[in-house]
Order: sequence, then C-alpha cells, then structure tokens
Amino acid sequence: MTQLYEEMLFHPKWYHYPVIILLLPLSLLYGSWMFFRRALSQKKDFGLPIVSVGNLIVGGSGKTPFTIVLASRYENVAVISRGYGRQSRGLVEVSRNGKILASVEESGDEAMLMATSLPKASVIVSEDRHKAIALAKEQGAALIILDDGFNRVEIKKFEILLEPENITNPFPFPSGPFREFFWTKKKTDLLLKEGKDFKREVSYENLTDKMLLATAISDPVRLDDYLPSGVIAKVYLEDHAYFDENMLAEKMYLYGAKSLLVTQKDLVKMKYFKLLISQIKLKLNIKEEIFSVIDQYIDHFN
Repeated sequence: MTQLYEEMLFHPKWYHYPVIILLLPLSLLYGSWMFFRRALSQKKDFGLPIVSVGNLIVGGSGKTPFTIVLASRYENVAVISRGYGRQSRGLVEVSRNGKILASVEESGDEAMLMATSLPKASVIVSEDRHKAIALAKEQGAALIILDDGFNRVEIKKFEILLEPENITNPFPFPSGPFREFFWTKKKTDLLLKEGKDFKREVSYENLTDKMLLATAISDPVRLDDYLPSGVIAKVYLEDHAYFDENMLAEKMYLYGAKSLLVTQKDLVKMKYFKLLISQIKLKLNIKEEIFSVIDQYIDHFN
C-alpha cells in the first residue's frame, strides 16, 4: 500500500472521503463475504490449547509483541504465522526450541523477530495453518499460539483480539482498514483495548544526535509519538519490504545522518549491514489478570 492509501485507511482527511464512498460497494461485498464465511464455517478441534492473537484491521496493532510476551510465559510453545513478506512458500520451520533454522527471507520479518525473541519456543510459518499445527503437535508442542489468527475461522481456538486506539475509519477493506465488519469483534473471547488493557513501553539503544529513520511497517506515522530527538529525515518503505544497504547509505550521506534509526521488526532484515544502527525497542505492558483468563483456558486441557 502506498503512503497516501494508508493515510486514507488509518487517518482519513476530508479529501479522502470521495474515494472512500466510491469504494463502499466493494467494502460491503467484502464484509458480507467475510461475515457468511465466519457464520458457516465448521471448526476443527486439534485436541490441544490453541490461542489466537489477532486484530480486525490491516497493519499493526501490537500482535507480534503481544505474541512474544504471551509465548515467553509457557513451556513447549509453538508460534504459527503466515509469514508475511517472506520470499518463500509452503511450510518453513523458522526455529525449533529456540534454534534458528531459516533466514529472514524465508521466514518474513515478523516471524524472525518472534524466533529471535523466544529462545525456548518454536516458530513455524505456513499458508496452511492446519499443516503447521499438525507438525507442531507431532513435535510435542503443548500450546499453539496463532499469530494473526482471528480470520482462521475453521480452527477451534481461544480468541484474543487487539483493538488499537484512534481508528476513525469504520469501513471494511478497501474503503477502510477493517478486515471484517467492525462489530465482528463481539465474536472474540478476549477483546483488549490498547491504552486500557495493554500499553506500549518504548526504549532506545545506541542513539546519536543525527539519525535517519528507516522503516517498513504499516502506517509508519504512528511511530511519530515515540521518536527520540535527533531524527533529521525519514525513509518509509511498504510494509515487510526489504532494505537496500547502498540506498540507505546514500540517504544517510545526503542528510548528514550518523546512524539509522529502526524498529526491531526492521532490524532483523539488517543483520549483515555495516551501517551504524540505532534502535527503537517496543515492549507491551499487559494487565496480569488477562493472563489469568488465558491460563484458565489452557488448564482445561491438563
């Protein structure tokens, strides 16, 4: 998605509404299809606890950091993701019990971030979640966490839905950011609101006084509230895009930057870069009572 289109989805201005209205028939068709798909689906029971961490909007809402915090609490956990932005297809084991088995190109940036952040868990990416769950179960997983799993309506699971703050466009895609009608959130087991049920905690590493922000995340302007002083220019790429080190070096020279400022999700794609890197580190502070509800669901299987 281009930056202009993302602005229409997440932060619409008055001049976006003619386009929003023009696209509304497609949004209603899409939303209706997703509604009937959910209503008519038959859920498969895999016989072990499966917790889904998802959202209703395209783009970021804290799913990956939430999944990392949740998975770090348990033993014998397998995290399953589609692997957005990866340059591979099919099922790929990204890590097994903390050992990295794939490259970031094979896994995608979010899956690699989870794999490198979870030294005891396994991470699997696959378009077919059923195959991934079967493999994880075969390898002895006691708990499955589905990253971005809300729309996997054919799987019996415990649903956690993350709701970001300040979404002003209420329409389904392509007029708005919602993957389904917004009232579908009532179909979840735990609806968690950012700012109320969980909060973002931001820290920084290796800052300099002149930094070039380089990021490939959805709706990158949401970083503005967390940027430290010293950011002199910004480079936005499409969500999950890969970085060209030479291009970034040229941009740093052009603006006189001493370092690149990147998110953790961006950093996993810069492992072999020789440029000086500054980092924005994100962690979620989640209410303890939320984990108690999840524990009760898991305990039913013991």
